[in-house]
Amino acid sequence: MAHDDWRLRIELGEGDTGGLLGSLGVLSLEARELVAHFTSERLAVTRDGNTIFVYAGSADELDSAEKAIGVELGALAVAPVEIVREHWLAAEERWDDEPHEPSVESETLSHGFAPWEVRIPCESHSEAHALADQLERAGYGVVRRWRYVIAGVASRDEAEAVAARFHGTPGPGGELVWETTPGNPFALFGGLAG
Repeated sequence: MAHDDWRLRIELGEGDTGGLLGSLGVLSLEARELVAHFTSERLAVTRDGNTIFVYAGSADELDSAEKAIGVELGALAVAPVEIVREHWLAAEERWDDEPHEPSVESETLSHGFAPWEVRIPCESHSEAHALADQLERAGYGVVRRWRYVIAGVASRDEAEAVAARFHGTPGPGGELVWETTPGNPFALFGGLAG
């Protein structure tokens, strides 16, 4: 059975983490019970500076861990700065109490660029012109350069669909692409050396 991802973030004052983590090393009856609880529930505990994280597979497991930790903190006479319950939001790839960061795609769009582009080579200048018109009517942002059409799209999936339909190449938007002709490594410098 699949579980959610939950964690308890315990922000402690300067120097308090060693006491709580040390108590997990079986210094008291309460600490032994806490260690037994963590072991039986298969909870993970990590530390980052003055912050301790307790990871659980369900809200109920986290409730139980929070109660046990509260007892131990009381026995140690440690008042945490903050205790926060967090739930992992898989679709957004963040904990629910963290600010929602804009996606790379939305950030790219906010700067006026398509997050994904499809580069489509055409057989002729007139074919590229017709394809550019067709894509613009379909609502895509289009740049046409001689026999090439570059269509701006909103997502990787859309880029792959447009590329498959028009035999193009999808890629992240906003990139500068240099092409050299075979045998002429100086083509990007204006065709020096042949």
